[in-house]
Amino acid sequence: MSEAKEKEVLVEVINLKQHFEIPVGFLKSKKLKAVDGISFKINKGETLGLVGESGCGKTTAGRTLLHLYEPTDGQIFFNGKEVVTKEELEEFRQNASMVFQDPYSSLNPRMTVGDIIGEPLDVHNLYTTRQQREARIHELMELVGLSSEHATRYAHEFSGGQRQRVGIARALAVSPQLIVCDEPVSALDVSIQAQIINMFEDLQEKLGLTYLFIAHDLLVVRHISDKIAVMYLGKIVEMADSEEIFKKPLHPYTESLMSAVPSPDPETARNSKRIVLTGDVPSPLDIPSGCPFRTRCPKAFDRCSIDVPYLREVEPNHFASCHLLDK
Repeated sequence: MSEAKEKEVLVEVINLKQHFEIPVGFLKSKKLKAVDGISFKINKGETLGLVGESGCGKTTAGRTLLHLYEPTDGQIFFNGKEVVTKEELEEFRQNASMVFQDPYSSLNPRMTVGDIIGEPLDVHNLYTTRQQREARIHELMELVGLSSEHATRYAHEFSGGQRQRVGIARALAVSPQLIVCDEPVSALDVSIQAQIINMFEDLQEKLGLTYLFIAHDLLVVRHISDKIAVMYLGKIVEMADSEEIFKKPLHPYTESLMSAVPSPDPETARNSKRIVLTGDVPSPLDIPSGCPFRTRCPKAFDRCSIDVPYLREVEPNHFASCHLLDK
């Protein structure tokens, strides 16, 4: 985990929303609230881990942050400036990139590895001569532990871990300050996962990178993150420093997630109690009234079905949204 030398905010997101219109019948549609008003900050050189069950809106949040989806509402600030105009978005895209989840489908099978890594250089005109382009591609390949001799090969000739390294090299091509990592190790073998995570940390140290690290594996997130935000049905329900959220989860949903994390200590594992949630995650097309978690919460009471709880600072730098915390 990186120690930030200065607590200077690189990215600030305020009330970000991403709603999709979904057809539900003849000439009828319904709003799917994939991301429903989330706010967070990431300091320079730090990693914010974004966790939650499948379908909670983590990936959509990352893609909306980078404007791969046009935000429905909300503000995005980068280096203290709001990203609004086409020019500001162009500048932001030269400073922010993404590593995708699936190294098998995120690389073009018809392009050589050299051309895949060089594509951002072409798009943003980041070289003047072909030799300069080639030298930069070889430099990026060596940076992620690939041999520059393999630049003329195609993606299908590489293993899953090597393909993800190609994806990381492509993300680094524009020399970004921010990288959104969308479950970058979930499709890989466990032994390869450790190598890739260690590489992310080395690159962060070497290049001063800032990460939004999206994952559902809590042990991976704990290892790499400075702060963790927990999402449920399009909303952030808790956010705190990494160790704080593991030692003292305040939201019932976070408590349940943390209880599922295996402990390496046999004594702790024996004494820990698994909190099993009942029922299924509600559809984002039909979110329950009041608190979205109330239909599965073992501690829900009357107020939970009426009032929506809002994310607030319960303890210093520890934010949570739960009516139980008012009691």
